[in-house]
Amino acid sequence: MLLAAAFFALVWFGNAFVLLFVALAVGVLALHEYSELMRQIGAAIPRVPTVFATLAAIAIVPFPYVAPVGVLGVGLVLIAIGAMLQQARLNPGPAALEQVSAQPGVSPASRGPLLGALAGGFALLYIAVPLGALVSIHIFGGRGAVVLLVAAIVLSDSAQYYSGRAFGRHPLAPRLSPKKTIEGAVGGLVVAPIFLYFAGPYLIPVATPLMIAPLGIALVACGIAGDLFESMIKRAADSKDSSALIPGHGGILDRIDAMLFATPPFYLFVRWVYTA
Repeated sequence: MLLAAAFFALVWFGNAFVLLFVALAVGVLALHEYSELMRQIGAAIPRVPTVFATLAAIAIVPFPYVAPVGVLGVGLVLIAIGAMLQQARLNPGPAALEQVSAQPGVSPASRGPLLGALAGGFALLYIAVPLGALVSIHIFGGRGAVVLLVAAIVLSDSAQYYSGRAFGRHPLAPRLSPKKTIEGAVGGLVVAPIFLYFAGPYLIPVATPLMIAPLGIALVACGIAGDLFESMIKRAADSKDSSALIPGHGGILDRIDAMLFATPPFYLFVRWVYTA
């Protein structure tokens, strides 16, 4: 609760550059947790190039005139090079070459660095782009747009939780998140559009109620997908939480999993209404 209050205060009283520094800090923490989960799965991410690429992407995505696509491309190259160096340290000698040539397909020794490179590259899309888009939302729509997005996600999550507890009978994805129910999801799908219908035009003045209300359905659907995706990663890593950073609440990824998936469509909406 204190973290949420601090975030809203920073967004409301700060500017886009303050939010950028917050996004960079959150990105470092989220990437650390993601890297640990990937390591437990067997995909050791090349840390240094991935950290630099992620921070660069977060900082550049909000400013399209700096060619963010080029930054992402350079980041992917750095991650690939880091993975190759990582493999070279694991398999420096000719014995490793004989092992690779003797077995068809990808050798076990090569599989880890290869998966690490893929996981590191995916971190740019999974963590960096949404956090950068969050800063871009502030640039295009101001503090009200950011507050609206985060408030919609928080209210939707609360509605899903209480609806699920009160009416939940049918599991939504029992293998990934046994506590999530279809009834809970319906609760979020009802509350988010209503909230956006009434609060949206006040925080995004260029949007009409009927224009912004349907966006709530997309935000809830993407938020649920983000939650389930992180659950899939944690289940693969045999971990209950992404970390123990926040006592009783898990880690940073556990707090922002829904937002990572919901931010890009909200960014597209804000970009559309302010540039159309």
